[in-house]
Amino acid sequence: MTGLALYIHWPFCVSKCPYCDFNSHVRDGVDQDAWRAALLTDMAHEAALTTGTPLTSIFFGGGTPSLMPPETVAALIEGAERHWGFAEGIEITLEANPSSVEAARFADLAAAGINRVSLGLQSLDDKALKFLGRAHDVREGLAALEIAQKVFARTSFDLIYALPGQSIDAWQAELERALRFGTGHLSLYQLTIEPGTRFATLAARGELGEAEPDHGAQLYEVTQALTETAGLPAYEISNHARPGEESRHNLSYWRYGNYAGIGPGAHGRRGGLATTRHKKPENWLSAIGRNGHGLQSEDALSSYDQGAEMLMMGLRLTEGVSRDRLPADLLDEAAIVRLTAHSLLQENPDRLVATPQGLLVLNSLLAEILADEKPAA
Repeated sequence: MTGLALYIHWPFCVSKCPYCDFNSHVRDGVDQDAWRAALLTDMAHEAALTTGTPLTSIFFGGGTPSLMPPETVAALIEGAERHWGFAEGIEITLEANPSSVEAARFADLAAAGINRVSLGLQSLDDKALKFLGRAHDVREGLAALEIAQKVFARTSFDLIYALPGQSIDAWQAELERALRFGTGHLSLYQLTIEPGTRFATLAARGELGEAEPDHGAQLYEVTQALTETAGLPAYEISNHARPGEESRHNLSYWRYGNYAGIGPGAHGRRGGLATTRHKKPENWLSAIGRNGHGLQSEDALSSYDQGAEMLMMGLRLTEGVSRDRLPADLLDEAAIVRLTAHSLLQENPDRLVATPQGLLVLNSLLAEILADEKPAA
C-alpha cells in the first residue's frame, strides 16, 4: 500500500525513566492546551508540504504517549484526517507502558481513535524486569495486556532476550508462554548495549556484557522456530506477525517510504529530504512560536545516501529490497557473489535478500555489500 506515514512524538514521561531522552520532562505541570496547539501547528506545516498523499498509518511514540489526554489524541487524529485524508484501513498505533495507570486509560484512547497498541512488556520474569529498570512487574504487565486485547483491535507487545545468564531453556519457556497469549504481533529483541544508557555504564564497569555470538545465535534460532510454528513468522529481523498483522507503520520505514515526523526530536523523510525537529521540548516549542513549525533542519540526501539507507532498512526484512530501487554505483557486485556463495544472501537476480544466517551478521553484511567509495557529488 502506497501512502504516507505520520509519526507523532510526545516527549513527556510519568516519571524519570532510564530509557527516555527527555527524562527530566515529567508529565506533572505540562500545559496540555499549549502542547496540543503546538503539535497541530507542526502538523499543519508538514501537511502543506506533503499534500495529495493519504495517510496509511499514524504512530504515537516517545516518552509515555499513553498518558496523553484522550482529547489531545482525538484532536491530532482528526487534524491528520483533515489535512491528508486516510487510506482505507489506516493503522493508528500508540506505544504504551504496561502499568495499571496507563491501562485504565486504554478504553478512552481506543474511543479517541487508536486501533493498535504496542505494549512494552519486555519480560515475563520479575527479576529480569528489575534488571531492565522497569517499574511494572509481571502481574501488572499481564493485567494491562488483558485490557489492551479487549479494547484495541490489534495488540502487539515486546520482549527482550539474551539477558545475562539467560539459558536457551529459560528463553524457550518464556517465549512459549508469550505465544499462548494469542496476540497477532510480537517484537522480540536481543539485548544490545547502546551508548549513553544505564547498560553502557554497567558494561564499562564490567558488570554487564552482551551474549556470546554463538549463544545469541542459538537463542535467535529458537526464536525463529517457535514463532514460525505458532503462525507468527518473522517478517523483519526482530518482528513477527500473523500474515496481515505486520506493523504497517514500521513497514513504511523498512520499505523506505516517505514519512512525516512531528514533535520534539522527530525525524522524517520527505521526497529526498531528511527532516529533523528540535530535540529539546523547550527549543521545539520556541521554534513553533517563532517559525510556525518545529523543524531544525532539512537536509537533501544524495542518490547514494538514499540508496544506502534503503539497503540498510530493506535488508532487515525477510522480503529484502528490490535491486531496481538501488543506484547502480551503490553495490559491490563481487561482494554480493561472494556472500551468496557463502549462503549469507539468497540467489535472486531481482532482489537482495539476506538468508537466516545473513541476518545474524547483518551489519557486517551491509559493510561488505556497499561499494567502498561514495561517488563524487
